[in-house]
Amino acid sequence: MFRVFTTKEFEDDFNKLDRSEKKSIRKIIQQLKTQGDNVGKPLGRLYFREKKFKGKRLYFLIYKQFMIILAVGISNKKVQQETINKILSEIKEYKKFVIIKLKEQN
Repeated sequence: MFRVFTTKEFEDDFNKLDRSEKKSIRKIIQQLKTQGDNVGKPLGRLYFREKKFKGKRLYFLIYKQFMIILAVGISNKKVQQETINKILSEIKEYKKFVIIKLKEQN
């Protein structure tokens, strides 16, 4: 079973969604917890994936060695490439974030 962490960017994006979109995201997060790296479509790297829902996309990173999934953002098709590029440019920061979160929980 995977644990799902979220970034501040993800939380900001999530809070802008309507009720039905939030419900979809919650379902995807449950799916991520149980199915982990079998969810979504890889985006150039096996550990970076997206899951489509209601015309939008949820982006997440898989840290299999920690059994952690980090939800990093939500976007629509219009800003998809911009969002992907931003996530890829901050990949090392996300791993540091996950390690810090793990230390906080132990």
